Amino acid sequence: MDSNLDFQNRIDLSQLQLANEQIKTELGKIIIGKEDIIDMLLVALLSEGHVLLEGAPGVAKTLMAKLLAKTVDSEFTRIQFTPDLMPSDIIGTSIYNMGQSEFEFNKGPIFSNLVLIDEINRSPAKTQAALFEVMEEKQISFDGKVYKMSEPFMVLATQNPIDHEGTYRLPEAQLDRFLFKLIIDYPTLEEEAAIITRFHEMKNKIDLNQVNAFLNKEALSEYRALVSQIHIEEKLIKYIAEIVNATRNSGDLYIGASPRASLAILVTSKAFAAINNRDFVTPDDIKTVAKHVLNHRIILSAEKEMEGFTAFDVINSLIKDIEVPR
Repeated sequence: MDSNLDFQNRIDLSQLQLANEQIKTELGKIIIGKEDIIDMLLVALLSEGHVLLEGAPGVAKTLMAKLLAKTVDSEFTRIQFTPDLMPSDIIGTSIYNMGQSEFEFNKGPIFSNLVLIDEINRSPAKTQAALFEVMEEKQISFDGKVYKMSEPFMVLATQNPIDHEGTYRLPEAQLDRFLFKLIIDYPTLEEEAAIITRFHEMKNKIDLNQVNAFLNKEALSEYRALVSQIHIEEKLIKYIAEIVNATRNSGDLYIGASPRASLAILVTSKAFAAINNRDFVTPDDIKTVAKHVLNHRIILSAEKEMEGFTAFDVINSLIKDIEVPR
């Protein structure tokens, strides 16, 4: 035990840990349960990644994204995706300036720090494609000029997996740009009772103003730098590679994960270790983040789909078959 504590002291994670607990406390003022989802949202924030939140209507996908944005002292924009939304409605367009007799680029709502895209699968492919460059390179190219996004930049998108009428399936290239796909399930019986009780105590109104910001841009930048210093042993790097490689050689999968998934598991396992006040990665950290990194990057075989298996089922099975480093 003492050796582990000595090892932890190599990097001072006390301020990051304090911010982590403060943010969880703020979200807990409104959100009941979902501790694992909140953990992964914080991991994504520290890992400079984007998140796709998937769940049935009414499970607080949008609310969770808005609350996370409230805890960070930065700009927040919400874009409601609809079938008639055009790429220019997102990235911006040129407007003629009469005074200077020239066109000027009028930035769209994507130019923000935390961007919530509600029901991302409600807009057609050409609108979704407008996000490709900005999500990967944090920039917009328009009329031969490049416009950089200000840091931090994070996209939080929601989608409903049940109602497919009037939706457009996200292409694999789009899905691959999301660090995580987080599945938000229905609450338990006890959690639902607590939700009803809290809503009653709040006079039937959810007041987002009671959630305070505890993280500014400068502190977030410092914490991200700390995460990059988290130690991971060479045998665990190989373990990550073995997990991702297994997805490409499984008869249960039609398509496996790309090297981008390996890098995502590396970065997020380090961030998960950091929010748990450790400056070293364990195999359990890798297992925890891997399912959220991989579940939207693989395609099940037709046989497995017909048998009712989910991506999580196959991922857990693959990981179970790989020897854990000692």
